[in-house]
Parts: sequence; C-alpha cells; structure tokens
Amino acid sequence: MRLTTLKIPLLATIAFAAPALAQDRETHFDGPYIGGTIGTAAQSNSSGNAVEFDTNRDGTYGETVTTVAGANAFSPGFCNGATSTATVECQGQDDGLEYAVRLGYDSRMGNVVLGGLIEASKSESIDGASAFSTTPAGYSFARELDYAVSARARLGYTPNGGALFYVTGGGSYAKLDHTFTTTNTANAFTANNDDEMVWGWQAGGGAEVMLGNNLSLGLEYLYNRYDDDNYSVSVTQGSAGATNPFLLNGGGTNMRPSDTRYDFHSLRATVSLQF
Repeated sequence: MRLTTLKIPLLATIAFAAPALAQDRETHFDGPYIGGTIGTAAQSNSSGNAVEFDTNRDGTYGETVTTVAGANAFSPGFCNGATSTATVECQGQDDGLEYAVRLGYDSRMGNVVLGGLIEASKSESIDGASAFSTTPAGYSFARELDYAVSARARLGYTPNGGALFYVTGGGSYAKLDHTFTTTNTANAFTANNDDEMVWGWQAGGGAEVMLGNNLSLGLEYLYNRYDDDNYSVSVTQGSAGATNPFLLNGGGTNMRPSDTRYDFHSLRATVSLQF
C-alpha cells in the first residue's frame, strides 16, 4: 500500500492521543457528525487473474478458444495486469488514492457507542487482467471504482470519551468503470453491461481521538468487495475470416476477467466534526 498520504494525519493522531485520552466528556461520540477520509486503496488480487471465454455465448464460461487445428489459441497465457505490448508483458495493477465524505450519527450509552453513517467515496486504484493469443495479439481488461454510496453501522467502545475504538460494516452500491483494449484489428469487439451499477459490502474497523470538543481525527481500515459478473466483451467476425478461432463454435465468443469480484483494501485517515 502507498501510505504517504497517511503520514501526516497518523503522526497528528499519535501526538494528540495522550491528552485526548485523559478527557472525560459524555457529549463525545454522541450525536450527528460530518466528516471526510483520504488514504490508499490497494488491490487484493496480486496474482492469478486471467481471462475466461464463453465460445458459444450460452452464458457458460471456462471454455477454450481453439484454432482450426485444435490447438489452444491462448496458449501464451494470461497475467493480472494490463498489456504493454502484444507479447507476454504486463503492467502491474495500480494501487491508488481513495477519498470520501460521510454523514453519521452516534448514540452513546456509557462506554458503548452504537451508530451508523452514509458515505460517498471514489477510488483511483486499478484492477486488470490480460490474455495473449498465438496470433500474436494482446487483450486487456481494466476496472476501477468510479464512485460508491455506502451505508454502514458501527459499534464502538470509548474508555472515557476521549477516544473511540470501533468495528464497522454494511452495504455499498457502486459504479465501476471498465476499459477494454486489444491489438487485434481483425475481429469486432462490443462491451456488454458496461454501465450497470453493482452491489457490494464493506467491513473493517478503526479508532478516533478527540482533538477538542467537536473535532476528531482517526485511522480506519476497510475491506471492500463488489460483484462484477455481468460485464463482458463480445467478439464477432469483423474483417476476420470464417476460420478465426473466435468464430468456430457458433459465430462469436464472449470474454471477461476470470475474477468476477472487484475487491480491495482501504487504509484511511479520517476527520470528523461532531455537533
């Protein structure tokens, strides 16, 4: 993960932690608040993401694209990044900046805090998968989180009102941006279901420290997972001949990344203003 964006907020949290923990305010972590986060989103899929095929477009993936001679047309293999040339060479997945704004409410009962929040977020990390054919040609898929709207509950413990330690989890609804590129100039390619919103969930935990009567600073970790099993690319004839490997089993082939989950880890600095 790239933690550069978190160094200053984290050092500030440590610096203020001792005096904040000594506070005893019953009004802390009790009521509405607004806040924001900034941090790093790191991709989970470090290896093994390939491209899979539906050679007769019946909805069943995991089939092999073969040549007229019966050989595997994708025997050069796959990688979990974007192609950089038509040979077996990949650009790695990119972790990236993530930021969010949130509105929440906490209810404090003694040392226990129960609350919920609504959050809008964006991530700039990129997940990819590529395939290489014997033509030779390269086929590259990439996706990133355009935006997400999430609703999470959180359950926490505050020793004396100066700090809060919590777990959190809930649902999320997101727009994923997909990109497909290829060096194949013979076949025609059409993206399917590129504009669909997807459902997912988040879970994690964190800590906040009060810096005064209304302002808190914290650190939060979230695991994020979204279902992305509807996006695919249809390959049809274009200017290719009838013996083109994509056409042998019924006039066309659908292809997609083999990992139909888009998941990543978030490490964020948080700031909240309580009312």
